[in-house]
Amino acid sequence: MAVKYLDINDLGYNPVFEQFRIDNGLNDFIVGRIVAEHKERYTIRTADAELEAEITGNLRFSASSRGDFPAVGDWVALTVYESDFGVIHKVFPRYSVISRQAVGHSGEIQIIATNVDYAFLVQAVDRDFNINRLERYLTICYSARVKPIVVLTKTDLVETETLLQIKESVNQRVKNISLVAVSNATHDGLDGIIQLIEKGKTYCMLGSSGVGKSSLINNLRGENVMQTDAISTSTGKGRHVTTHRELVVLENGGILIDNPGMREVGVTDVFEGLATTFDSIFEYAKACRYQNCTHTTEAGCAVTDAVRDGHIDQESYENYLKMNKEKDFFESSTAERRKRDKDFGKMLKNYKKGKTNC
Repeated sequence: MAVKYLDINDLGYNPVFEQFRIDNGLNDFIVGRIVAEHKERYTIRTADAELEAEITGNLRFSASSRGDFPAVGDWVALTVYESDFGVIHKVFPRYSVISRQAVGHSGEIQIIATNVDYAFLVQAVDRDFNINRLERYLTICYSARVKPIVVLTKTDLVETETLLQIKESVNQRVKNISLVAVSNATHDGLDGIIQLIEKGKTYCMLGSSGVGKSSLINNLRGENVMQTDAISTSTGKGRHVTTHRELVVLENGGILIDNPGMREVGVTDVFEGLATTFDSIFEYAKACRYQNCTHTTEAGCAVTDAVRDGHIDQESYENYLKMNKEKDFFESSTAERRKRDKDFGKMLKNYKKGKTNC
């Protein structure tokens, strides 16, 4: 499919990025936005082209963690060779980063998307809906200072009463949240989502496999730009149709980032997100007898008293404890990893000194 050429501002470029380009003397480089990632090879959209790119060896060497590598949503400065291949020299500062704990790597993060303004938290009402997972996504978004919007899909597969019950359960557990319900099959509710999308703003799709994220993007785009598939009849789970992160621009100027379905959504250093998602718990915690109260077994804990009296939802409280424990484990794992890296660096430095003195 031919590339539709856009003004760079249509991709989300703004005066802050432009000032960074000027201040850092990047006038001789081309500016583009990463729209897809394939194992450290990137697809980049510039104002007049779409091309593949890799990072420089220097950028790779200077990265202290995977979080320093480019990600979908990033603005980068690059050199272009032969019009269809580029080399990334600089990653622009990010104003938001949605991330999770890297699967199988304690103390490390995996970036989901960068420079995001809003996140669509997509759950299917027929089988995927899980309010504990929703609170997990909310915590990640609030920590990234990204505004969440709950999207309930596959509404054509449940009775009206069931949908109303699900909406009520969300409203009881989550306060002041935008919620829309849509059927990708009938397009019922689609206009409600379109009205929320602003030109030049970036939206990220978060949800499990098979909840209809790619179908929703196709409907919003008005064409099949994302591959879709049905739920597996043998497992009842969604298939991973989207295998990489990808950014598309809608006709109304909104920018959408799709993501592979996530079965594991481990939290990282998300204190601010927890405080927003579970604001009632943090509010009651101010009245606890002990300043370092864990809100579990301490005498004089205002939080456990509120749970017992029904002022705090029991399941929400248990979900908070679980995520808070994950946060503490992530932070301790990060500290241990940094200490190991520091000790190794010190050992290497001492070895070099000894070798020099020989």
